[in-house]
Amino acid sequence: MLSSSRDSADSMAADLDVNDPNRAAVEPSEDEGIVQAARDGDRIAFGSLYQRYARMVHGVLLAKVPFADVDDLVQDTFVRALRNLSGLRENGRFGPWLAAIARNLANDHHRHAAPMTELDHEIAAFDSGSSPDTELSAAGVLDAIRILPDTYRETLILRLVEGMTGPEIAAHTGLTPGSVRVNLHRGMQQLRASLKLRPQSAHRREGTK
Repeated sequence: MLSSSRDSADSMAADLDVNDPNRAAVEPSEDEGIVQAARDGDRIAFGSLYQRYARMVHGVLLAKVPFADVDDLVQDTFVRALRNLSGLRENGRFGPWLAAIARNLANDHHRHAAPMTELDHEIAAFDSGSSPDTELSAAGVLDAIRILPDTYRETLILRLVEGMTGPEIAAHTGLTPGSVRVNLHRGMQQLRASLKLRPQSAHRREGTK
């Protein structure tokens, strides 16, 4: 879902309004019964929670760890959640609780892993049918997102990479709709500014060869 050119960053901004009435939010109350069933040992119910929250967990992790490690850490997040469901204080807060587990695992990963490598060889997983130029351009966009402040980075990846709507991000992470809107707006501003500066740097590098 990530764009293949920096110009499209502007067009993507039109999709970021969390107040769009045509975008349905996932109400936390919908999860309470499912969470309770999972706490009672219903593995099918926990599978339903996985289906609801896998994109959110993937996005939280992608904002912090190399792409090649994300899938394994998604599984680790849900395994840890399953083992610690008894520690969840409120069934309706499953999403924020799960996101906190993912962030903690990402932090643990950084303490034990080698530094993050360049993204050029990772981006092909987003679109295996892309041309080399498209892959590098998409890598530049993802690379630019990943150097933004944590708050903007995570929200933008959930929106632009994972395809979650503003209301979904708010409901799943526990952020208010207003916070999501601000994070997306400010993050997109910083992303556009970063991408517009990159061609100048590239030209300077080419001129020195």
